[in-house]
Order: sequence, then C-alpha cells, then structure tokens
Amino acid sequence: METAPKPGRDVPPKKDRLQAKKKPRRYWEEETTLTAAGASPGPPGSKKRNRELRPERPKNANITKKSRISRKPHLPKKPRERRNLEPQRSVSGAQDPFPGPAPVPVEVARKFRRIDKSKKLPHSKSKTRSRLEVAEAEEEEISIKAARSELLLAEEPGFLEGENGEDTAQIRQADIVEAVDIASAAKHFDLNLRQFGPYRLNYSPTGRHLAFGGRRGHVATLDWVTKRLMCEINVMEAVRDIRFLHSEALLAVAQNRWLHIYDNQGIELHCIRRCDRVTRLEFLPFHFLLATASETGFLTYLDVSVGKIVAALNARAGRLDVMTKNPYNAVIHLGHSNGTVSLWSPAMKEPLAKILCHRGGVRAVAIDSTGTYMATSGLDHQLKIFDLRGTFQPLSARTLPQGAGHLAFSQRGLLAAGMGDVVNIWAGQGKASPPSLEQPYLTHRLSGHVHGLHFCPFEDVLGVGHNGGITSMLVPGAAEPNFDGLESNPYRSQKQRQEWEVKALLEKVPAELICLDPRALAEVDVISLEQEKKERIERLGYDPEAKAPFQPKPKQKGRSSTASLVKRKRKVMDEEHRDKVRQSLEQQPQKQEKKAKPLRARPSALDRFVR
Repeated sequence: METAPKPGRDVPPKKDRLQAKKKPRRYWEEETTLTAAGASPGPPGSKKRNRELRPERPKNANITKKSRISRKPHLPKKPRERRNLEPQRSVSGAQDPFPGPAPVPVEVARKFRRIDKSKKLPHSKSKTRSRLEVAEAEEEEISIKAARSELLLAEEPGFLEGENGEDTAQIRQADIVEAVDIASAAKHFDLNLRQFGPYRLNYSPTGRHLAFGGRRGHVATLDWVTKRLMCEINVMEAVRDIRFLHSEALLAVAQNRWLHIYDNQGIELHCIRRCDRVTRLEFLPFHFLLATASETGFLTYLDVSVGKIVAALNARAGRLDVMTKNPYNAVIHLGHSNGTVSLWSPAMKEPLAKILCHRGGVRAVAIDSTGTYMATSGLDHQLKIFDLRGTFQPLSARTLPQGAGHLAFSQRGLLAAGMGDVVNIWAGQGKASPPSLEQPYLTHRLSGHVHGLHFCPFEDVLGVGHNGGITSMLVPGAAEPNFDGLESNPYRSQKQRQEWEVKALLEKVPAELICLDPRALAEVDVISLEQEKKERIERLGYDPEAKAPFQPKPKQKGRSSTASLVKRKRKVMDEEHRDKVRQSLEQQPQKQEKKAKPLRARPSALDRFVR
C-alpha cells in the first residue's frame, strides 16, 4: 500500500535552492555558451546570458580587496588590427583612383604663408618653443586649406592677344567693345562735360561707385555700373581733388580754400578749416586716416573716425602737388621739385627715407598693390620703375616724348601713364613682376589733356578724367577677377555695409604703427630695450632688475649664530666666483682662435710694428 508523500520530503533543502539560483555573469568572468553545457540553442537573433552558480560565502569571511582582484581572470589582449591600406570602395563598389587628400603645389601654398620658415626658432623655454611650433603647424594647415580652396574661384583674369603677331597697342577701344559681351561693352562710355572740366575722379573701395569733380565746382557721384546718379552739386569753388572715404556714403572734396566732407546725397557734413589750400588727398582705409597735401608744404593726417588731426608735418619742400600712398605699409610718398621722393609716417617728424629719382622735378608717383614697385615720372621726360624692398634702386627706365603727367597701377600690376591727350598702358609678366616699358600694351587717344587716372577695383576698367569730361576704358587683365565678400563686396546691402563699418572700426590700426617694414612690429627691438634699461638705471641710481644679495634664512637650535651666517654667505660668494672663472676660461680659447696669426716660416722685420 503506497502512502502519500509528506509535504516537503522531496523538496530540496533551502541550501540547495540557494545554490540552484543563477547569478548574472560579471564582465571579468569567462563566457561559456549554453550549447557547451548541452542546452539547446535558442532561435536565431535571441541572446541568452550565461549564469553560473554563485559560490557559497562563509559567514564572517573578510575578503580583502587584493583577493577580490586576484579572482578576476586576466584575459589575453587581442592583437591590434591593422588598418586596411587599400583604397576604399564607394557605394557602387568602384575604387577611388586618387585616394587621400588632393596634393597642394608648394608655390601655391607659399603664397598664403605668413611665417618665414627660413628663420630658426629661438633658443627659448620649452613652453614658449612648443607654442611657436603649434603656431607654425596651424599656419601651415591654414595655408594649405587656402591654397586648396583657391580651386573654387570661378573667375579668371582677362587678357588681350593679337592675331598672327599683331601689336595689341594698335587695337582700338571700338574693336574691344565689339569683341566682348554686352555687359562688358556697357562699361565703356564717355561723359561729355566740357563746361566744367578738367576733372579728377576716384572709385569707391568696392569698385561700384564713381565720384568726380571738375575744376569749376562740379561734383557728382554715381553707380557707374547701372548709370544711376546718386548726387550732383556745384560747390561754386574750384575742386582740386576728390576721394571716397571708407565707404561710398562719405566723400572728401579738396576745394580751393578748405576741405569739405559730403554724404552720398550731396549734403555738406563738415568743413575742416585746419586743412586749408589742399592740393591732393589720400585715404588709408585700415587706419581711417585722410592724408592731405597743401600748397603751404604741410602733410596733415586726419582721423575721420573721431574727427581729430593726428599729425601735421612740415615737409620743408615748398608746394606739394604729387602724393600717393603705399597700400602695403600705408606710408605716404611725396614728390618734390628737386627730383626726390620722400616717405612719411605720422609717427615721425622727419621723412623715413628720401630717394633721388630724377634730375628735374617729380611730376607723378604711383605704387603697385603689393607695395614692391614704384613708378615715377619727372620733368626730364623719364619714366622709371624702382624697387621698394630696401634697395630703392631703379629697375628700368624709358624716355617718353612728352613725359607722363599722371601714373596709376592696377590690381594686377598694369601701369597707365597719361601723356598729354594720350594714355599708354604697359603690362608685365604677372602680378608680382614689374611692368615692361619696352612696348605698350594698349594705347588710347582722348579728346582733351589727361588730368586724372584711376583703375577700378575688381573691374577691367580704367577711368580717365580730362578736359572734355570722363572716359571709361576697357583694359583686359587689369583687375582681380575674384573679390573677398567679407572685405570688399560690390553687391552688399545697406545693412551689410553698416555691419562692416562696425567691424572695421573695431579693427582699426593705430597711426603709430605705420612704418617701412610692417613685419618688424612682431619682433623685439633689443637696442631700444637696452637703451631704456640704461636710462632707467641712470635715472634711479641703481638697477631695479639686479639680483639681490644673498641673505641667509634664520635657523633654530643655535644654527643662526653670526659665525654660521658669515660662513654661509662666504660659501655662496665662492660658488658665484667659481662660475665666473669657469665662464671666462671657456671664453679664452675662442678669443685666442680669433686672434691667432697665420704661421710664417721666417720672422719679418716689420713684426715690431704689429700690435
């Protein structure tokens, strides 16, 4: 007779039930699959955790941290996988025939580089040296990116070539207008203004607006691309020169008596009486300085951002009729009647340099956009090209039949000269090369004598002011085809112009930093530093930067007695003395090598006179 099982007889005890519980696997424990234990694998895609039995811990067992760490099995490190150096395949499966970044030519990258790598880094502290190395690496990366992005510039400079060896100087403006498209042909025009001539003209920095003023008081500004007139007034006084300021909204006019500032509506804003009898005007956009040359021989710098005269320099050379600016370093060049050209900065009362250019008086001066070459013409009918890179030597010269009364350089290095009623243009090998004076590139005859020349920025156009009005000439290859939209945008709106003005005012360069070599501003003037230190020592009577004498610190337990203090001082003095003697001994062999005389076989009687 079978008896019913008592409750709890076949049930495993509590201890066995605890051992039957499974514990999640730790990340340091080895993974054992369920299939190895005989379990059936699950459906595809399902993940099962391998749980092991938790070992029984005895009561009051103190497991130290070291034993716990020792229980972790040391897994072998996986070998580092090598990167696949084969060319990557695209989605379509085709291989890239040119893997990696595109190579950049060294010549193109050098054009955008600002750090001269020919100079070695100074022996300075490791922290300073590491910073210099990081700056060089960033500069190299930026120059490569700029050179690579140059491929995105869509426009290319124009050019003019003759057929079958034809001389380009014989090509007329009518022939060029017929050959170009309608938009370019509309840029050639003539303004017949014989009633108020002769005229001086100036283009805005963006190249979109044109301002001109006549000798009989006629002043006008217009958008010469759309031929829309902005303002037109008559100041009832002789106009000697006219210049746009930092934007087309402000206009400076040198009238017969004083200097006047107008807006783009023709409203007079300022009358500056301290600048009287002005003959020539030049504007420095990065410094917001308006330079004026007067009949009295004074060169005046006016800060248009605050309305203050920064400097008034007396050139001591009589009437100033010839003036131009160097776009590279903002130095003003003045031509004088004794044949010299002087270079001026508002930080100096004397000229930075003087160049003797001609045997007679200087009639015109022009400087290219890179600040490398200067063209001058004088009363001796000579046209000369000078190198401004420290030598100031003439590179080429040419004798002209009448002599050039006006000169102008384009953005790509073309040189225009006005000789009577004829305008000649010379071209070079490129932007960084001087123009060749052997044969003219273009020639054009006007209806009156030339009174002003100015190339339009970012347009192959030369504006000529003469007795009969204004003429706009087409000069292929004169301007840069691509412009910087953040610096000079011809298509900017009024809001963009206002934001650009705020940014330009925040980045204004002080007038004291104008010098011949702008790269010298980043270097340390050691001579001036030593001179200032010497003057400071003479003024104070002692050297404040000198090393203080050694003063021993007081010690306890009887070690600060007078004898011990003197002994410690003498020990430090002896160490300093040994260092000086060691340095002098190291320098003696070098001095002896310098003073070493060449060995001769026989002594000479003249050796007694050698010191």
